[in-house]
Amino acid sequence: MRRLVVAAAMLVALLIPAASANAAPTGEFANFGKCPLTNPALEACFYSASIGGEVTTGAKTVPVKNPQLLQGGADYVGGDILGPVNILPASEGDTLSKTPQAVPGGLLGVTAPTWWPKFLQDLFNETINNGFTGVTATVELAGPVSAIKLNVAAAVVSQGTALEMPVKIKLGNPFLGNNCYIGSNSKPIVWKFTTGTTSPPPPNTPITGSPGSVAVAESGKILRINAAKLVDNSFATPGASGCGGLFSFLIDPFVNSIVGVPAAAGKNTAILEDNIEFADPVAVAASNP
Repeated sequence: MRRLVVAAAMLVALLIPAASANAAPTGEFANFGKCPLTNPALEACFYSASIGGEVTTGAKTVPVKNPQLLQGGADYVGGDILGPVNILPASEGDTLSKTPQAVPGGLLGVTAPTWWPKFLQDLFNETINNGFTGVTATVELAGPVSAIKLNVAAAVVSQGTALEMPVKIKLGNPFLGNNCYIGSNSKPIVWKFTTGTTSPPPPNTPITGSPGSVAVAESGKILRINAAKLVDNSFATPGASGCGGLFSFLIDPFVNSIVGVPAAAGKNTAILEDNIEFADPVAVAASNP
């Protein structure tokens, strides 16, 4: 079955006129514009939008206000969708969209530590006085796309890990520079989401997700999992690095004190409210105008 689906997808891709190669899928298939139709391992197109929830790292909680996308293709490890799924990279990159979320409060009311050099105190305080208090948090993938693990059956029955993903969080602010991260590729934050109930170490208490509801569209060509709630409050969060460029040795500890990191397992929480979709790649390719 898998070979037939892959062969059909490749055949359709070859038959599509070159002029429409950059066209986007339409109608019910519009969300699958970055499905890697030429990947020989492709068995389904995949799209997930996190439209709500929140992430707490240590002392800071950031609500998910701007939809963050996880998209690309799916390779069924066990031969069908009800089992482990390897996520395949999106056709134009950006498998996990880099979507900034506003950090409530930002740096408002924060002053430079008195133990900093005078010039650095003045630079920071001047930045704040000029109104640059806003901070954004952007979740990025910390590793290759192959590190993302999805298990649809676990999500549907609310047992075990439904989604595992290593991430790092970029903090954006003019003073913090362009390379201020919590977590890194070598020391990632590893989320292991469930739609069931977590078993966190203290002081966190268990929280419960939801598998959402399952629906099909386009005569079974699209499978949707609507309003799934993915939860994890058992992960650890490393400290900040790279904040302030050359002065990171001074500014990283300052960021750590504000955010409350490093934070051991049991002091962090991630909740994502997701709409998840799978689609037949042949139907996606055929929907191109």
